[in-house]
Amino acid sequence: MAMELYDHPDNPVPAGAICQQVTTPDGIRLRTARWMPDRGPLKGTVTLLQGRAEFIEKYYETVADLRARGFAVVTFDWRGQGGSQRLLSNPARGHVDDFADFVTDLDTVMSEVTLASMPGPHHVLAHSTGGAVLLLAAGRLRTRIERAVLSAPLIGLGKVGLPQRVICPLSAALSSIGFGTAYVPGGSAKFHMPFEGNPLTSDEMRFRRNEAVLSAHPDLEIGAPTIDWLAAACRAMTRFFEPDFGPSLQLPVLLVASTGDRIVSARASERFARQTRSCRYLEIAGARHELLMEDDFHRDQFLAAFDAFVADGEPALAPGWGG
Repeated sequence: MAMELYDHPDNPVPAGAICQQVTTPDGIRLRTARWMPDRGPLKGTVTLLQGRAEFIEKYYETVADLRARGFAVVTFDWRGQGGSQRLLSNPARGHVDDFADFVTDLDTVMSEVTLASMPGPHHVLAHSTGGAVLLLAAGRLRTRIERAVLSAPLIGLGKVGLPQRVICPLSAALSSIGFGTAYVPGGSAKFHMPFEGNPLTSDEMRFRRNEAVLSAHPDLEIGAPTIDWLAAACRAMTRFFEPDFGPSLQLPVLLVASTGDRIVSARASERFARQTRSCRYLEIAGARHELLMEDDFHRDQFLAAFDAFVADGEPALAPGWGG
């Protein structure tokens, strides 16, 4: 476990970082980091939620962007990944029993770091799995945060092999007969991929930068998810489309999807937004899954949407809005 922040020549730690360990009610140690803004006027705090297999160091550039806008920033590694406590004897397996455990992580960090140490108003910026966790926690967060922006949220699976209608019952069945801590079929400890044709980003510099950090600090890396992780994700995605979920969501949320995303389904996000009065929806044409790791053309569109929805208080009307 890395209860410190790693520096890299191509990815230096933003100045003024405070790295802190917190422990959840069920005894899991989480690595957190926080920064005050580097210029005024102060606009509050953004709690930044990562996706699966990510780590604090991957978001240094985004931390700098937010601080330059006048926001303080809090971020952390989910249980089972990055520099937080791993859950299995094989630390390379990306595991969780239930996404409710991730909600516990978020609640702990909000209580012990964000609300305890950082100035309001409070907002959330969440990517992929982090977006799913934010939605699951939205009921309890409604009185604690003002707005949330979700980048390519895990609301439905993209083109990841078998269709979701097959993957979900299969993962549940395998979990129920004792295979829950095994890798998903075809998964392994190493999750590397070539830049050419990768589903994450079209920006080679950011892709190589993240690879360089993992090469220098392999203890931050995890491989493929376990069957239990996938089964837990399926339960969460099913919950989002139960009749009471969307109408009960009162937190103002902006869902930003990518038309070139093969990891999660933009259509599922759009469908969710249309049934949820407090949600707005925007698509960024041609972008891949990791909007905050994309090239400047696509990334700047995402940051402009964030500014309009959070920093300026209202979403600008643009093609693709719905909800």
